[in-house]
Amino acid sequence: MTSPRRRPQLMRQRARSAWLFLAPMLIVLAAVAGWPLLRTIYFSFTDASLADLEASRWIGFANYFSILQMPSGRVIYDGLLVDPVWWRAVWNTLRFAVISVTCETILGMIVALVLNAEFRGRGIVRAAILIPWTIPTIVSAKMWQWMLNDQFGIINDVLLRLGLISTKIAWTANADTAMFAVLIVDIWKTTPFMALLILAALQMLPQEIFEVAKLDGVSPWRVFWRVTLPLIRPALMVAVIFRGLDALRIFDLIYVLTPNNVQTKSMSVFARENLFEFDKFAYGSAASTLLFAILALLTMLVLWLGRVRLDRGY
Repeated sequence: MTSPRRRPQLMRQRARSAWLFLAPMLIVLAAVAGWPLLRTIYFSFTDASLADLEASRWIGFANYFSILQMPSGRVIYDGLLVDPVWWRAVWNTLRFAVISVTCETILGMIVALVLNAEFRGRGIVRAAILIPWTIPTIVSAKMWQWMLNDQFGIINDVLLRLGLISTKIAWTANADTAMFAVLIVDIWKTTPFMALLILAALQMLPQEIFEVAKLDGVSPWRVFWRVTLPLIRPALMVAVIFRGLDALRIFDLIYVLTPNNVQTKSMSVFARENLFEFDKFAYGSAASTLLFAILALLTMLVLWLGRVRLDRGY
């Protein structure tokens, strides 16, 4: 048994060993993520153009907010923080993230509970349920783009045959249905990911608790709320955080499924357009920097609200 006097020394040795093993990963992470992030933040304070990045000049916070005095005496407020297109992209992204993550968590929980039960062919069902998640997002988007096509899509054909609609709907082009179409595709694709994470947590639970609850005559619904949900709460919160971060930086699905649609344009799509298509590299860098800041703040907020201690598991 380790003496109390040697415990602090052993803890320090373990901490040094941990940092030593983490050092290669941290160096690679700093090279592939940290340096590009710092460069992006730097360019957001310049007038950089994609044509000549080296000729950029420092302009401070002008890309974020600036006050312009016109010759006529009129004052114009300019910058990302007063750009209505940017704030529309922020609203689209937040709305998409909240709705998609909520639906995927609920559906993923249902699927995980079903897959956790004992039944014949459970392995085949588990493998089949992961197929939507394994399909690349670009392929899924193009596949659903054809299915939702107003002229040739199978979705309109089925709904017309069932009498649920009277005319064909341009799901991805209509302002009223574009976001709904994106949400449907994302929920279809990502629900298996949530189900897989929740199922892994369910598999780790001790079965003795549920056997005792069954012998005591506790209803399954009460067992779920009082036993299952509190026990898997840390894993569930981690899954929600990971999926939420992924949803907030959504790009490929929206870019392929609904291109040039203001109703679905996300923060990532807005940043990409300014970086490369509009040749406003500094403005796009400012949008990317704000996107990073929003992700960081929301992550800390969720961790604080959920009281999640990832290092201790509660």
